[in-house]
Amino acid sequence: MAKKKQTEIDGIDKKILRTLMEDARTPILEIARNVGISGAAIHQRLRKLEKSGLLAGSKFVVNPEVLGFDTMAFVGVYFDKAADAPLIIKLLKRVPEVLECHYTTGNWNVFLKVICKSNDHLMQTLNSIQEINGVSRTETFISLAQLIQRQVKI
Repeated sequence: MAKKKQTEIDGIDKKILRTLMEDARTPILEIARNVGISGAAIHQRLRKLEKSGLLAGSKFVVNPEVLGFDTMAFVGVYFDKAADAPLIIKLLKRVPEVLECHYTTGNWNVFLKVICKSNDHLMQTLNSIQEINGVSRTETFISLAQLIQRQVKI
């Protein structure tokens, strides 16, 4: 994977980013007043940051617990053959409970973050993952509580 060019940001960019990271709904004109530049200048800076790849869009964050998803787990997945990874990853994408999939160093071929409504639902999800051709076995860690959640510090 090619290394991305690092983007330089100044103090004004940092103020803009911190504000939007705290509340992405903050109106541009409010940011402009707080930063001390025009709304047009805020828009230009945001376009520059988007073009650089630093901003990857904006999104609403859904609280999964409100929908009944109370069981978070991390699953290390072992493959029969590493060469099967592209197909296995494609099939893992079809499992809706899989939120993240990471290639890692260490024992597993990939490490998953999954969310389920219950331990029974987790068991069904693990069965779905283990039924994928090329998956030899899994190792699961249930999260009891998430104690830190944050973005990179700007």
